[in-house]
Amino acid sequence: MALSSNAILPTKSSFLPTTSLKPHQPTFSLVQPTNPKSIPCPPISTVHAADKNPIISDKSPASASPSIKLPAAVATAVTTTAAPSTTKPERWSLDSWKSKNALQLPEYPDKDELESVLKTIESFPPIVFAGEARTLEERLAEAAMGRAFLLQGGDCAESFKEFNANNIRDTFRILLQMGAVLMFGGQMPVVKVGRMAGQFAKPRSEPLEEKNGVKLPSYRGDNVNGDAFDLKSRTPDPQRMIRAYCQSAATLNLLRAFATGGYAAMQRINQWNLDFTEHSEQGDRYRELAHRVDEALGFMAAAGLTVDHPLMQTTEFWTSHECLLLPYEHALTRKDSTSGLYYDCSAHMVWVGERTRQLDGAHVEFLRGIANPLGIKVSDKMDPNELVKLIEILNPQNKPGRINIITRMGAENMRVKLPHLIRAVRRAGQIVTWVSDPMHGNTIKAPCGLKTRPFDAIRAEVRAFFDVHEQEGSHPGGVHLEMTGQNVTECIGGAQTVTFDDLGSRYHTHCDPRLNASQSLELAFIIADRLRKTRIKTQQSLSPLAP
Repeated sequence: MALSSNAILPTKSSFLPTTSLKPHQPTFSLVQPTNPKSIPCPPISTVHAADKNPIISDKSPASASPSIKLPAAVATAVTTTAAPSTTKPERWSLDSWKSKNALQLPEYPDKDELESVLKTIESFPPIVFAGEARTLEERLAEAAMGRAFLLQGGDCAESFKEFNANNIRDTFRILLQMGAVLMFGGQMPVVKVGRMAGQFAKPRSEPLEEKNGVKLPSYRGDNVNGDAFDLKSRTPDPQRMIRAYCQSAATLNLLRAFATGGYAAMQRINQWNLDFTEHSEQGDRYRELAHRVDEALGFMAAAGLTVDHPLMQTTEFWTSHECLLLPYEHALTRKDSTSGLYYDCSAHMVWVGERTRQLDGAHVEFLRGIANPLGIKVSDKMDPNELVKLIEILNPQNKPGRINIITRMGAENMRVKLPHLIRAVRRAGQIVTWVSDPMHGNTIKAPCGLKTRPFDAIRAEVRAFFDVHEQEGSHPGGVHLEMTGQNVTECIGGAQTVTFDDLGSRYHTHCDPRLNASQSLELAFIIADRLRKTRIKTQQSLSPLAP
């Protein structure tokens, strides 16, 4: 079967930005500035030290908003159903979250040292720029409309101990592979967002952990305290936030180099295979796909279409993490000189977790005032009316791409609960991107005592997610995974059949079990097959009947 160029290139209607960068404007974005009249990705520029106030866009907030063409049914719902709230929200300020109840925050014993560290971080440069976050919002708006697909993945929790270039490269590489598989199957752009360069903090069920009658503070992530069970390690240390900042900046610097320096070039698709997946069933399927892409690239070159274009040499890549440690997020929030809006410059996208999404809580209060794209983790406990209220608080202007609902329920609960959430959001006329997190609802304890996740349960939840959206006529907009490029044995099952007995051999996670590279690629093929079937069914429904 011949491979069309649409399997590699974004469709004409997708990913055409509405903002442009002036040549002199400084940025070190992975996200390429674009010209709407040509294929995206002109050369990247650098940050100029002489520029004291980098300007990301020279357009006003109104003109900088993405131009999204809504389907008629959605547009009607927005104009006829979504009514403005009669309750005027309290005035937001950067400090207003401090007046709310803040859950999951550590107790630092030395308040003076904490304030000193936060002032230091406030003086540091931003890790990301506002314009990059705005571009990501445009891409996510396309996913909300079914014209793109979000691939969000990375570590459960990054650690200081495992910080090295090879680990970063391997996770980036498996995300590139998965992105190629999904783009090939769906023939639509894939928005690649890493749980990287800042995903340290973790919520805990209990503030204290007990071992052998000894109680110590729970491990909350390397940016808060250490995982060793002793008083010194478990005491929250504000200096760890500075180390987390430095590691995040270094990680993103390497990711930028990989994304724009030729490593992500489509011509290298055959070279992305990891050694330990090469002789597996998934490796064979990936090689077959890579050969078909190579053939398409050869056809394009023969037709006079250069494969040296920046679009084929680079990729867009963004970062994300859970907005949990509010003092740190606050310290890295900056007011954008172009739009006058506040952006959390620790990451392009942040999300609020299941334990901190209270309508009147500190985390929601902080998030409603920043302009980054936001995620909301939603379990089977979420009441549909509460979800609508939460979306209204976080996105009162109903801006496409702003809100991403990340569902984590387990397969059976997904089939029962998700339809009610979709219907409630639709009745309210709210535009969101629906994303599946098939990891957190499927954690079990192995006989050896280690936490694990069965691959079969993960696959079942993904299938349930697609089934429900097909049933409801809504768009499955993406997937959110805890995964790694390393050859770990943390989740059981998959084509290479990791068993309970295998868990102890390469169980390296600091928190929850992750898919390894082979399992991640296997899941990508499953999702790609579903995207392909959806695409074919949609094309058939739009095709005129034969005479």
